[in-house]
Amino acid sequence: MTVLDSAPLDTLDAYRTCEFVTLGRDGAPLVWPAAVRRTGDGKLLLTTSLAFAQKALNVRRDGRVALLWSDPTGSGLADAPQIFVGGLAVCPDDIMTGPEGAEHYWRMLFERQPHSRSYLAPGFRRLMEWYYLRLLITVTPEQVVVRPPLASLLAEEPAAGAEPAAPPLGAAQLARYPSAVLAACDKTGAPVLARTRPVATDAGFALTVPADCAMTAGPASLLVHRHDERLNNMRNSLVRGELRQAGDGWLLVPGRVVEPMGSGRPTDAVRVLRQTKRATARYLERRGLPRPRVRWEAFRALADPR
Repeated sequence: MTVLDSAPLDTLDAYRTCEFVTLGRDGAPLVWPAAVRRTGDGKLLLTTSLAFAQKALNVRRDGRVALLWSDPTGSGLADAPQIFVGGLAVCPDDIMTGPEGAEHYWRMLFERQPHSRSYLAPGFRRLMEWYYLRLLITVTPEQVVVRPPLASLLAEEPAAGAEPAAPPLGAAQLARYPSAVLAACDKTGAPVLARTRPVATDAGFALTVPADCAMTAGPASLLVHRHDERLNNMRNSLVRGELRQAGDGWLLVPGRVVEPMGSGRPTDAVRVLRQTKRATARYLERRGLPRPRVRWEAFRALADPR
């Protein structure tokens, strides 16, 4: 019996993505969407490419992490409960150039995101090499909390407030989504996550969080993201700022907006490909490592077994 066994595992397995938070160098919680797979020993496996290695670097410095399964898009479950998991993560230095050791993870990804198989075609390989050079992150759960479904949250009317004279930074990004995921820290400095419905005010974003989410004032962020039924058309934005107590609720005072995949402009894809290439090279150069060779045929055999 493991800690994770207290979660509704069939539901957890059905979710296509979750929100994953690590702690930055300054202790600030940084949250992004991730695809996660259970291992056979009560742990969780996720990966990150060298181009987006910050999650791995954060884990190596401070292994305290949290995950929240809260958006059931693509799961086939209309009323899936939200699942929060807090735990400790490790991320070895080894760069994975093939699927060995994580075959079950890659099978899941190829099945749930069919368009990713096209990245293996010879014509795409130079452009998508960064996608297949990965670091493995393994999480050992220490806490599980089951919360009501997202539909229950969306059915609630958010606290009404006066229309702000000037929308706070990030209001345009958050307004495109019916809810957001708040990442903050508890009194020990460990990260916590909760779905909420931000309300823009003159001072920032008013927030209400579940009673079981024992967060404290300090650095925090609000993540919005979406994908379709086949893990395509992904978009995400992060509003970073300072979380403050405000009466019976909370207020996030924004300071910065991060949109790693762009905001939907036609030029975003070209910019992202250039950035991923530079980021991959930078990761290797800083460690004095030669550029590894992706073992394309091993991935192809897994993506398209004959």
